[in-house]
Amino acid sequence: MRSVRARAALGATLVVAVALTVAGLAVLLVLRGNLTDRAGLEAEVAAREVAGELAQGRTYAELEAGDEDTHPVQVTDEEGRVVAVSKDLEAISGTGTAQVVPAPSAPAPSPDDDDDDDDDGNDPPRSEVSSDPPDLTNGTATVDGEQADYRFATVEVTTEDDVTLAVHAGAPLAAEQEAVDTVRNSMLTGLPVMLFVVAGVTWLVTRRALRPVEGIRRELAAITASEDLGRRVPEPDSRDEIARLARTTNETLTVLEASVDRQRRFVADASHELRSPIASLRTQLEVGAAHPELLDVAGAVADTVRLQALAADLLLLARLDAGERPGSAAVDLGALVREEVSQRTTDRIPPGVSVADTGSLEVAGSRGQLARVVGNLLDNAERHAERSVGISVRAHRGDVLVEVTDDGAGVPEAERDRIFERFVRLDDARGRDDGGAGLGLAIARDVASRHGGTLTAGAAPDGGARFVLRLPGRSGAGRETTADD
Repeated sequence: MRSVRARAALGATLVVAVALTVAGLAVLLVLRGNLTDRAGLEAEVAAREVAGELAQGRTYAELEAGDEDTHPVQVTDEEGRVVAVSKDLEAISGTGTAQVVPAPSAPAPSPDDDDDDDDDGNDPPRSEVSSDPPDLTNGTATVDGEQADYRFATVEVTTEDDVTLAVHAGAPLAAEQEAVDTVRNSMLTGLPVMLFVVAGVTWLVTRRALRPVEGIRRELAAITASEDLGRRVPEPDSRDEIARLARTTNETLTVLEASVDRQRRFVADASHELRSPIASLRTQLEVGAAHPELLDVAGAVADTVRLQALAADLLLLARLDAGERPGSAAVDLGALVREEVSQRTTDRIPPGVSVADTGSLEVAGSRGQLARVVGNLLDNAERHAERSVGISVRAHRGDVLVEVTDDGAGVPEAERDRIFERFVRLDDARGRDDGGAGLGLAIARDVASRHGGTLTAGAAPDGGARFVLRLPGRSGAGRETTADD
């Protein structure tokens, strides 16, 4: 059964069926018990009436056994012999003896004689009806040719002749049986109807509740078929789980669309950036093939180096986008900065890069990637500086800060976030920079983010641009607080 609606309807129907069955059985048992107790009480009343007559000294022939049609009576002595029965009683069971004809040898009580006292002056024996709870049994009786089920109550009585008798009186169970049968038949008739209603209502309610899910499924199928990530699934107005599912699905589609758009732009920009050096290199090689004396070897080598650097940048970005995790080795940022600066032999700025005094400040991560960040920041600063570039490493509230400053034109405030996007170069940078592809700062920020840090751009105190790389210190490295950043 693959349908959620069908499973929900079947489950609800089974639960309701079990509940109604248990409740119906309980009702039937309680009803039967109450009606049986009522019949027992009625039989006890009839038995005590006859016992009272016997206690008053009435003879068996004078007994009034109530309504013989509804309360059959049987009186037995201590030996179990029948001494009296109600009129028209033809058969009986459930009272201990099935006899319905009084035994001829059974003693009969003598008529009352209030003036006859014993010569010795003793009081006559006192008659008494037992006050103990009666014995209750179920049986049958045939009265005037009709057999029926009865509830019998047995009450003991002691007559004035000191004879102990047992009075068995019955109350019919026909009303109890009829009521129980009526209730049972009503339940058996109504149960299927109730289950059908429950199944139908559950089906309709589940169908209505799952209708938005089907809409979401159809829209996702359409998006898959059309590959149009700009479409969105319908969001219901409710605040339930389905609405949250729709919103989450749309958020996922938004992120996916942005990722695909970014990937497309990345491929387009990469193709555009690769086209220029490849075209230049091809032109130089074609000219050199036709006129060897005109071959610009230095230009070809420069274009090749540019292609190699661009390919390395694209490979690193692809690895970062794939979620490559940096290492957890200890990296001394102070030593790394000094090493990077010492290896720069082709600085455009004659004085070179000034390095502030740095101590041993360690962070956890990949030494190669962090060296790439420092190198990219220095390259960017040297391309835009007028006369000086500075770099410093310091501790600040448990973090390690690397600051790179230059005295160039700086970065406009409105562009300080945009410059970290891939293949983005400002207009003035395009005029002065013939080698960058606009990937250096994007790589630097991605690497910083992968290391749990940040990279921000701002204004230097003496003009120009100021880039601040903040990384978590290793084992609480650096608690010193310096100037505000």
